[in-house]
Amino acid sequence: MTLSALDQLKNLTTVVADSSDLEAIRQFRPLDATTNPSLITAAAAQPENKALIEAAFEQARAENYENGELIERAIDILTVKFGVEILKLIEGRVSTEVDASLSYDTAATVAKAKELLHLYQSYGIAKERVLIKIASTWEGIQAARLLEIEGIHCNLTLLFGLHQAQACADAKVTLISPFVGRILDWYKKAENVSSYPIDKDPGVQSVKQIYNYYKQQGIHTQVMGASFRSIDQVLGLAGCDLLTIAPALLEQLEQDQREVTAALSVTAAQQASVIERPVQDEQSFKAEVEHDLMAAQLLQSGIDGFIKAREQLHALLRQSFGLDEEIKA
Repeated sequence: MTLSALDQLKNLTTVVADSSDLEAIRQFRPLDATTNPSLITAAAAQPENKALIEAAFEQARAENYENGELIERAIDILTVKFGVEILKLIEGRVSTEVDASLSYDTAATVAKAKELLHLYQSYGIAKERVLIKIASTWEGIQAARLLEIEGIHCNLTLLFGLHQAQACADAKVTLISPFVGRILDWYKKAENVSSYPIDKDPGVQSVKQIYNYYKQQGIHTQVMGASFRSIDQVLGLAGCDLLTIAPALLEQLEQDQREVTAALSVTAAQQASVIERPVQDEQSFKAEVEHDLMAAQLLQSGIDGFIKAREQLHALLRQSFGLDEEIKA
């Protein structure tokens, strides 16, 4: 019997579901799962999740939160509750994102990460099954450094280049999520082209460069390709440590019968041209991000997008519970 492209991929790479859709996770049974504010907001709008929303709201109210703080607490509880439900369906870890509005505040990010982890632990979830997801700003990476020292594992997201990946490696974070599709989208618009062959796809090449650098340097931080636009992009990174894939693309991979071979491997990385990087500090990091127009724009637009998604969830919960529309967090 011929294996599907998805089954072959699972033999080369840890497949992660990029979704808060419990039915999709139940269908594809990935090892791990990732969530973000946009995915949580979409899941919260589904009628079948009404009970989770009500439970989160009641718990927040029982903790004596009021008005805007009540909704913010309910969002954190709901986010964790989705994570708990996901963990019932998978054997591995779930990534849960810190409020993106804290992306440039190291202390606040650390505090929020601990709040989220405490919620997980209150539901009987061990910290080893949770990855705290943080934007790859300098401040976010330093928050991850502090959290990792305390044994709290982190997934650094909104990552668009080797400069961010190097800082994450220096901080000894558990995992990074370099984006593929958003890089492709940016270059298609900037260069006014409709497509790239996979061997020249700028998103695929960015992740490959990061992977090769990590394996050449013996860095233990895991690389998880994210934000895919097609199964060709996914298969162009077969062999990467992990790949987080949306349900629609998982479905396509399950139906595809092509032969899948490793596009990345430790051996190939070590045989590739050596990637040299200077020692990095806050000033050099921020200078590199600033001078990389693609990374700078995508990092900020990603943060802004996640903030907007949280605001939409805030409005959804206010409406669901008949609270004054003028309440602000």
